[in-house]
Amino acid sequence: MDLATIIGIISGVTLVVLTIIMGGSAAIFIHVPSMMVVFGGATAATLISFQLKEVLGVINVVRKAFFSEKTDNVALINQIVELSKKARKEGLLAIDKEVSQIEDPFLRSGMEMVVDGTEPELIRSIMETELSYLMERHKRGQEIFSAFGEYAPAFGMIGTLIGLIGMLQNLNDPSQIGGGMAVALITTFYGALAANLVFIPLAGKLKNRSEEEVLIKEMIIEGVLSIQFGEHPNTIQRKLMNFLSPKQRIFEE
Repeated sequence: MDLATIIGIISGVTLVVLTIIMGGSAAIFIHVPSMMVVFGGATAATLISFQLKEVLGVINVVRKAFFSEKTDNVALINQIVELSKKARKEGLLAIDKEVSQIEDPFLRSGMEMVVDGTEPELIRSIMETELSYLMERHKRGQEIFSAFGEYAPAFGMIGTLIGLIGMLQNLNDPSQIGGGMAVALITTFYGALAANLVFIPLAGKLKNRSEEEVLIKEMIIEGVLSIQFGEHPNTIQRKLMNFLSPKQRIFEE
Protein backbone atom coordinates (compact mmCIF):
# COMPACT_ATOMS: atom_id res chain seq x y z
CA MET A 1 0.00 0.00 0.00
CA ASP A 2 1.29 3.45 -0.96
CA LEU A 3 0.91 5.54 2.20
CA ALA A 4 2.04 8.71 0.44
CA THR A 5 -1.01 8.69 -1.87
CA ILE A 6 -3.44 7.96 0.95
CA ILE A 7 -1.89 10.49 3.34
CA GLY A 8 -1.82 13.13 0.62
CA ILE A 9 -5.51 12.78 -0.27
CA ILE A 10 -6.71 12.52 3.34
CA SER A 11 -4.63 15.48 4.50
CA GLY A 12 -5.76 17.57 1.52
CA VAL A 13 -9.44 16.84 2.13
CA THR A 14 -9.02 17.42 5.86
CA LEU A 15 -7.42 20.83 5.35
CA VAL A 16 -10.18 21.92 2.98
CA VAL A 17 -12.95 20.67 5.30
CA LEU A 18 -11.41 22.34 8.34
CA THR A 19 -11.07 25.60 6.42
CA ILE A 20 -14.74 25.41 5.43
CA ILE A 21 -15.88 24.66 8.98
CA MET A 22 -13.76 27.42 10.48
CA GLY A 23 -15.01 29.88 7.90
CA GLY A 24 -18.70 29.41 8.61
CA SER A 25 -21.53 27.17 7.48
CA ALA A 26 -20.47 23.94 5.78
CA ALA A 27 -23.98 23.08 4.56
CA ILE A 28 -23.78 25.51 1.66
CA PHE A 29 -20.83 23.56 0.20
CA ILE A 30 -23.01 20.48 -0.26
CA HIS A 31 -24.89 20.92 -3.52
CA VAL A 32 -25.89 17.79 -5.44
CA PRO A 33 -26.73 19.50 -8.78
CA SER A 34 -23.24 21.02 -8.82
CA MET A 35 -21.69 17.59 -8.21
CA MET A 36 -23.74 16.18 -11.06
CA VAL A 37 -22.55 18.87 -13.45
CA VAL A 38 -18.86 18.54 -12.53
CA PHE A 39 -18.41 14.79 -12.14
CA GLY A 40 -21.10 13.74 -14.60
CA GLY A 41 -19.90 16.20 -17.22
CA ALA A 42 -16.22 15.24 -16.78
CA THR A 43 -17.11 11.56 -17.08
CA ALA A 44 -19.21 12.19 -20.20
CA ALA A 45 -16.43 14.17 -21.88
CA THR A 46 -13.88 11.49 -21.00
CA LEU A 47 -16.14 8.81 -22.50
CA ILE A 48 -16.21 10.81 -25.71
CA SER A 49 -12.41 11.03 -25.75
CA PHE A 50 -11.65 7.37 -24.96
CA GLN A 51 -13.12 3.95 -25.58
CA LEU A 52 -15.65 2.63 -23.06
CA LYS A 53 -13.48 -0.34 -22.06
CA GLU A 54 -10.55 1.99 -21.37
CA VAL A 55 -12.60 4.22 -19.08
CA LEU A 56 -14.15 1.24 -17.28
CA GLY A 57 -10.69 -0.25 -16.84
CA VAL A 58 -9.57 2.85 -14.96
CA ILE A 59 -10.51 1.10 -11.69
CA ASN A 60 -7.64 -1.34 -12.14
CA VAL A 61 -5.38 1.59 -12.96
CA VAL A 62 -6.35 3.35 -9.72
CA ARG A 63 -5.28 0.31 -7.74
CA LYS A 64 -1.72 0.83 -8.97
CA ALA A 65 -1.69 4.29 -7.44
CA PHE A 66 -2.76 2.99 -4.02
CA PHE A 67 -1.40 -0.56 -4.07
CA SER A 68 1.83 -1.57 -5.74
CA GLU A 69 4.22 -4.45 -5.26
CA LYS A 70 7.62 -3.00 -4.53
CA THR A 71 10.27 -4.80 -6.56
CA ASP A 72 13.53 -5.52 -4.77
CA ASN A 73 15.95 -4.38 -7.46
CA VAL A 74 18.99 -5.54 -5.50
CA ALA A 75 17.56 -9.05 -5.11
CA LEU A 76 16.67 -9.07 -8.80
CA ILE A 77 20.24 -8.17 -9.77
CA ASN A 78 21.60 -10.87 -7.47
CA GLN A 79 19.28 -13.41 -9.08
CA ILE A 80 20.49 -12.46 -12.56
CA VAL A 81 24.12 -12.63 -11.42
CA GLU A 82 23.59 -16.10 -9.92
CA LEU A 83 22.03 -17.28 -13.17
CA SER A 84 25.00 -15.90 -15.09
CA LYS A 85 27.44 -17.75 -12.81
CA LYS A 86 25.72 -21.08 -13.36
CA ALA A 87 25.35 -20.48 -17.10
CA ARG A 88 29.02 -19.52 -17.43
CA LYS A 89 30.18 -22.55 -15.45
CA GLU A 90 27.81 -25.26 -16.68
CA GLY A 91 26.33 -23.84 -19.89
CA LEU A 92 23.02 -22.22 -20.74
CA LEU A 93 21.09 -25.49 -20.78
CA ALA A 94 22.08 -26.10 -17.16
CA ILE A 95 19.89 -23.24 -15.92
CA ASP A 96 16.68 -24.70 -17.39
CA LYS A 97 15.39 -25.82 -13.97
CA GLU A 98 16.22 -22.48 -12.34
CA VAL A 99 14.36 -20.61 -15.07
CA SER A 100 11.06 -22.30 -14.25
CA GLN A 101 11.37 -21.06 -10.66
CA ILE A 102 11.84 -17.40 -11.55
CA GLU A 103 8.93 -15.37 -10.14
CA ASP A 104 9.27 -12.31 -12.37
CA PRO A 105 7.39 -13.21 -15.59
CA PHE A 106 9.40 -10.79 -17.75
CA LEU A 107 12.73 -12.21 -16.60
CA ARG A 108 11.44 -15.78 -16.87
CA SER A 109 10.25 -15.20 -20.44
CA GLY A 110 13.62 -13.74 -21.45
CA MET A 111 15.61 -16.55 -19.87
CA GLU A 112 13.40 -19.17 -21.51
CA MET A 113 14.32 -17.70 -24.90
CA VAL A 114 17.99 -17.77 -23.90
CA VAL A 115 17.78 -21.46 -22.95
CA ASP A 116 15.94 -22.19 -26.21
CA GLY A 117 18.84 -20.69 -28.16
CA THR A 118 16.95 -17.72 -29.59
CA GLU A 119 19.08 -15.16 -31.39
CA PRO A 120 20.05 -12.13 -29.26
CA GLU A 121 18.56 -9.67 -31.75
CA LEU A 122 15.24 -11.51 -31.68
CA ILE A 123 15.22 -11.66 -27.87
CA ARG A 124 15.81 -7.93 -27.63
CA SER A 125 13.13 -7.26 -30.24
CA ILE A 126 10.53 -9.41 -28.49
CA MET A 127 11.23 -8.03 -25.03
CA GLU A 128 11.37 -4.41 -26.17
CA THR A 129 8.09 -4.87 -28.06
CA GLU A 130 6.44 -6.17 -24.90
CA LEU A 131 7.90 -3.23 -23.01
CA SER A 132 6.60 -0.72 -25.55
CA TYR A 133 3.05 -2.12 -25.29
CA LEU A 134 3.31 -1.93 -21.50
CA MET A 135 4.32 1.72 -21.74
CA GLU A 136 1.40 2.41 -24.07
CA ARG A 137 -1.10 0.84 -21.64
CA HIS A 138 0.32 2.85 -18.77
CA LYS A 139 0.26 6.01 -20.85
CA ARG A 140 -3.42 5.53 -21.66
CA GLY A 141 -4.27 5.30 -17.94
CA GLN A 142 -2.35 8.51 -17.28
CA GLU A 143 -4.14 10.24 -20.15
CA ILE A 144 -7.57 9.29 -18.77
CA PHE A 145 -6.84 10.85 -15.38
CA SER A 146 -5.29 13.88 -17.05
CA ALA A 147 -8.48 14.23 -19.10
CA PHE A 148 -10.58 14.13 -15.92
CA GLY A 149 -8.27 16.78 -14.50
CA GLU A 150 -8.84 19.02 -17.53
CA TYR A 151 -12.60 18.51 -17.86
CA ALA A 152 -13.56 18.83 -14.17
CA PRO A 153 -12.63 22.56 -13.86
CA ALA A 154 -14.20 23.25 -17.26
CA PHE A 155 -17.52 21.75 -16.24
CA GLY A 156 -17.19 23.55 -12.93
CA MET A 157 -17.13 26.78 -14.89
CA ILE A 158 -20.10 25.63 -16.97
CA GLY A 159 -22.02 24.96 -13.75
CA THR A 160 -21.09 28.42 -12.52
CA LEU A 161 -22.46 29.97 -15.71
CA ILE A 162 -25.68 28.01 -15.29
CA GLY A 163 -26.00 29.30 -11.73
CA LEU A 164 -25.26 32.86 -12.77
CA ILE A 165 -27.91 32.74 -15.45
CA GLY A 166 -30.44 31.59 -12.87
CA MET A 167 -29.29 34.30 -10.48
CA LEU A 168 -29.69 37.03 -13.09
CA GLN A 169 -33.34 36.07 -13.44
CA ASN A 170 -33.86 37.10 -9.81
CA LEU A 171 -32.17 40.52 -9.91
CA ASN A 172 -35.46 42.09 -8.92
CA ASP A 173 -35.10 40.32 -5.54
CA PRO A 174 -31.80 41.45 -3.92
CA SER A 175 -32.18 38.92 -1.11
CA GLN A 176 -31.67 36.08 -3.57
CA ILE A 177 -28.49 37.41 -5.19
CA GLY A 178 -26.03 36.42 -2.40
CA GLY A 179 -27.26 32.85 -2.10
CA GLY A 180 -27.48 32.45 -5.86
CA MET A 181 -23.90 33.65 -6.32
CA ALA A 182 -22.65 31.24 -3.65
CA VAL A 183 -24.38 28.27 -5.27
CA ALA A 184 -23.08 29.32 -8.70
CA LEU A 185 -19.47 29.30 -7.47
CA ILE A 186 -19.70 25.91 -5.77
CA THR A 187 -19.35 24.08 -9.10
CA THR A 188 -16.07 25.89 -9.78
CA PHE A 189 -14.94 24.86 -6.29
CA TYR A 190 -15.82 21.20 -6.95
CA GLY A 191 -14.05 21.18 -10.30
CA ALA A 192 -10.85 22.81 -9.04
CA LEU A 193 -10.72 20.60 -5.93
CA ALA A 194 -11.28 17.33 -7.80
CA ALA A 195 -8.75 18.20 -10.51
CA ASN A 196 -5.94 19.42 -8.26
CA LEU A 197 -6.36 17.04 -5.33
CA VAL A 198 -7.35 13.81 -7.08
CA PHE A 199 -7.17 13.55 -10.86
CA ILE A 200 -3.96 15.40 -11.77
CA PRO A 201 -1.96 14.02 -8.79
CA LEU A 202 -3.10 10.47 -9.61
CA ALA A 203 -1.97 10.94 -13.21
CA GLY A 204 1.44 12.04 -11.90
CA LYS A 205 1.63 9.06 -9.53
CA LEU A 206 0.84 6.63 -12.35
CA LYS A 207 3.52 8.28 -14.49
CA ASN A 208 6.10 7.72 -11.76
CA ARG A 209 4.96 4.11 -11.29
CA SER A 210 5.29 3.50 -15.02
CA GLU A 211 8.80 4.97 -15.18
CA GLU A 212 9.92 2.76 -12.29
CA GLU A 213 8.53 -0.39 -13.92
CA VAL A 214 10.01 0.47 -17.31
CA LEU A 215 13.45 1.01 -15.73
CA ILE A 216 13.30 -2.42 -14.06
CA LYS A 217 12.34 -4.11 -17.30
CA GLU A 218 15.13 -2.35 -19.21
CA MET A 219 17.54 -3.66 -16.57
CA ILE A 220 16.16 -7.18 -17.05
CA ILE A 221 16.66 -6.97 -20.82
CA GLU A 222 20.30 -6.00 -20.37
CA GLY A 223 20.80 -8.78 -17.83
CA VAL A 224 19.24 -11.46 -20.05
CA LEU A 225 21.31 -10.49 -23.08
CA SER A 226 24.48 -10.28 -20.98
CA ILE A 227 23.93 -13.86 -19.81
CA GLN A 228 23.44 -15.04 -23.37
CA PHE A 229 26.62 -13.30 -24.50
CA GLY A 230 28.48 -15.10 -21.69
CA GLU A 231 29.74 -11.97 -19.97
CA HIS A 232 31.53 -12.32 -16.64
CA PRO A 233 29.14 -12.17 -13.62
CA ASN A 234 31.10 -9.26 -12.11
CA THR A 235 30.72 -7.32 -15.33
CA ILE A 236 27.00 -8.03 -15.42
CA GLN A 237 26.64 -6.91 -11.82
CA ARG A 238 28.45 -3.62 -12.48
CA LYS A 239 26.36 -3.03 -15.59
CA LEU A 240 23.04 -3.64 -13.84
CA MET A 241 24.01 -1.55 -10.81
CA ASN A 242 23.93 1.48 -13.09
CA PHE A 243 20.13 1.11 -13.07
CA LEU A 244 20.03 1.57 -9.28
CA SER A 245 19.90 4.81 -7.35
CA PRO A 246 23.11 5.81 -5.49
CA LYS A 247 21.52 4.76 -2.20
CA GLN A 248 20.69 1.31 -3.55
CA ARG A 249 24.20 0.92 -4.97
CA ILE A 250 25.73 1.56 -1.56
CA PHE A 251 23.43 -1.08 -0.06
CA GLU A 252 24.37 -3.54 -2.81
CA GLU A 253 28.07 -2.95 -2.24
